[in-house]
Amino acid sequence: MIINTDFIDLFFRFILKIIQNINYKHCFHTFLLLISVNFSVSAQQLSKVVDPQIGSQGSGLGCGYNFVGATYPFGMVQFTPSFFSPQKGFVVNQLSGAGCPHMGNFPILPIAGLLKSSPGNMDSFKKYELVNEAHAGFLSLQMPDLTVASLTVNKRSGVANFKFDETTKAGTVIIGSGVSSTDINNAMVTITSDSSCEGFAEGGDFCGSSINYKLYFVAEFDRAATSSGTWEKNSLSEGVNEASGKKSGAYFSFDTTTNSEVNYRIAISYVSIENAKENLKSSSIDGGFSAYQKNAEAAWDSSLSKIIIESPNTDRKIQFYTHLYHSLIHPNIVSDVNGEYIGADFKVYKTKLEAQYSSFSVWDTYRTQAQLVAILYPDQSSDMMQSLVDFAEQSGGYGRWILANIETGIMQGDPTPILISNSYAFGATNFELNKAYKYMKRGATIPLLRSQDQEIRPYLTEYIRDGHTFASMMLEYTSSDFAIGQFALQALNLKEEASYFIDRSQNWKNIYNPRNKWLNSKYPNGKWKDIEHDWREATYKNYFWMVPYNLKGLIDTLGGSKVAVKRLDTFFERLDASYDDAWFAAGNEPDFQAPWIYNWTDTSYKTSEVVHRVFNEMYTSEPTGLPGNDDLGTMGAWYVFASIGIYPMIPGVAGFSVNTPQFEKAIVNLPQGLLTINGGSTEAPYINSLKINGKKYKSTWVDWDLIKNGGTIDFESSKTPNKTWGENTEPPSFN
Repeated sequence: MIINTDFIDLFFRFILKIIQNINYKHCFHTFLLLISVNFSVSAQQLSKVVDPQIGSQGSGLGCGYNFVGATYPFGMVQFTPSFFSPQKGFVVNQLSGAGCPHMGNFPILPIAGLLKSSPGNMDSFKKYELVNEAHAGFLSLQMPDLTVASLTVNKRSGVANFKFDETTKAGTVIIGSGVSSTDINNAMVTITSDSSCEGFAEGGDFCGSSINYKLYFVAEFDRAATSSGTWEKNSLSEGVNEASGKKSGAYFSFDTTTNSEVNYRIAISYVSIENAKENLKSSSIDGGFSAYQKNAEAAWDSSLSKIIIESPNTDRKIQFYTHLYHSLIHPNIVSDVNGEYIGADFKVYKTKLEAQYSSFSVWDTYRTQAQLVAILYPDQSSDMMQSLVDFAEQSGGYGRWILANIETGIMQGDPTPILISNSYAFGATNFELNKAYKYMKRGATIPLLRSQDQEIRPYLTEYIRDGHTFASMMLEYTSSDFAIGQFALQALNLKEEASYFIDRSQNWKNIYNPRNKWLNSKYPNGKWKDIEHDWREATYKNYFWMVPYNLKGLIDTLGGSKVAVKRLDTFFERLDASYDDAWFAAGNEPDFQAPWIYNWTDTSYKTSEVVHRVFNEMYTSEPTGLPGNDDLGTMGAWYVFASIGIYPMIPGVAGFSVNTPQFEKAIVNLPQGLLTINGGSTEAPYINSLKINGKKYKSTWVDWDLIKNGGTIDFESSKTPNKTWGENTEPPSFN
């Protein structure tokens, strides 16, 4: 049986409460409930409910870009066929759900027989033929030559088992040091024994932006090779132990006459080869490949047990745990076992945290995933926030999209203050708050300030001077301003400064065009631009609703509830819009919060109606089952929140807009207690009534304070709308 570490933690808290004689009866009931939850989790092995193939196929906006391989919760290594170059074998780093080529370092590929010519850039090989088995922490593939490759991981290393076909008398494993999913400029590999090698690579790009990180690796096999060598470009050299540059690597050939299996381990470091060696050493587990696999599965069983759902719908259960799994992959560890990491100024630091993190898809994750991680993992989330503060201190300010401690400059706005404010609001409070606010304020008030070589808020001078700038960029800025204000107020009690930023967030009103009744870009002189101008990755009809911090003001300005509902109804005629379509795009971040806007109107029942339409029409358990790029767990977290009926709407504000859950019961294992959510349904999509902690509740908004220490939310769902529920109970205004 797998023991849940959260169970052990709560057990000791239970004992402490007995000693302190604090609410013994409630504590005892919680303890008994957690025992039953723990045994249920152990029996289910939630890691095996996950299907990593969901979201792994498709193209463009309608693809999840999820990888199928093995990773560890927030772990350093993603051991997987790269989405962008699966023919090259199995790489050690791949973002979950990022929609353009990136990383894919040190691909390893097992091939039957001996290597007869240079692999070059490893593009001439065929991708895997069949997925034998895939779940959280494990992948087994059949290769075209009948080799079976199995992959697993632990926190800082990847582990592989290669079983060559019994008719094959030899097998070769090739490791591409100068090969990745994008072009790299510099690399080196050294064969250090007949069963090991080491090296580094640097260079590459992400969505057209250079990401010149340097990554080191150390790899070893469990037995000696009969021959080995290296290659550079088109030249293969047996017995030569070093190679460098593009299109280079090493190979090891093995006698498989009596033993067809070869095991392989690889560890990485952004600091040095010596640190990679320490990471590999510290990752060692006795018991062979199966022991590593069980360890990874146990880690995922523990993480996925943070939310236990009850449902007769197996297909939806698979989807739910797969999306929860995707939500807990990033941000990922970039510090070594000795605490060292490369800072944003490219100097070596030793972290004071449990771990230092990178891979922050902030423009995406501030909307959903950051809140989920803060709720379930406040300690790790705090370290992630401190990692962002450290990044700002080392680089000059916050970034928008940070990969391997490099600010890529991808996307728009100033999203990191929103992510930090959201995380703080939902429980991640153990980081340098004053310093966090310092860099929020600097980035929002000092024009031309840079994070590394990327401007933090382009056109900030215009925004401050005129009260407006390019429309979609400006709406991102106003959300950030509101979040900064909330953080200043809640974290530091800076009332005057909070008022300044909250007031400035209302600049959205400066681009409301009363003639066409839409938000509309202006030129600096105040003249209206064409309505189609200045909307990035969406249209003016998508971005119109992105004023989550003052929806009452937006709806009143538009003409009231009936006008807003009519416009929303038209917007939701389609759920599958692309960037240039004027309908709801279930797969695009600016639209994520739109279904819950009905909760600010007199037709709140339509929120649940639309959310369940999205479940039914836009998500499946097929490899093409995501309506958009997962973006490092952003879509996964959307699905998790919507599934349990609570959605975080407002930047920097701890609370939820509600919808009917799709599961009969969900138990959320919060740090301070268990939150039980009852009464959802896949067949009855409307809220008939609601109780919180046993009391009738009529509002469509639930404050986090009501449930953060545990409790119950009881939905009574129905197949027909109760049009009076939620009526005249407008969610509170926070502006």
